[in-house]
Amino acid sequence: MNVPDNLKYTKDHEWLKLDGEFAFIGITDYAQHELGDIVFIEVETVGETLDKEAVFGTIEAVKTVSDMFMPIGGEVLEFNEELSNKPEIINQDPYDQGWIIRLKVSDSTELDELLSPAQYKELIQE
Repeated sequence: MNVPDNLKYTKDHEWLKLDGEFAFIGITDYAQHELGDIVFIEVETVGETLDKEAVFGTIEAVKTVSDMFMPIGGEVLEFNEELSNKPEIINQDPYDQGWIIRLKVSDSTELDELLSPAQYKELIQE
């Protein structure tokens, strides 16, 4: 499984890439592999400020539908509109083109509670 060293991770298999006071959020390579073919992404929280671990959207695969959780609190600024027509981008490129939301970080100290790449690899036992 691909676990980039420049990201933070959650036990729920979301990743976070910090960009100043903003962050990009998506699901990990491990998560997309476990879900299988992704067929639909729903995010109706753009413009909302959500707490850490709040549900920001759902991801539907051939096998199941799963909630996606906020790794940290913040205002959801943007949904990756490319995923509306091509949700399979997440299967192909979960860390770059497959980002799901961009948010403005509310409390940067919450970043310290996220998993490092090494901790995430241990979680998925890689």
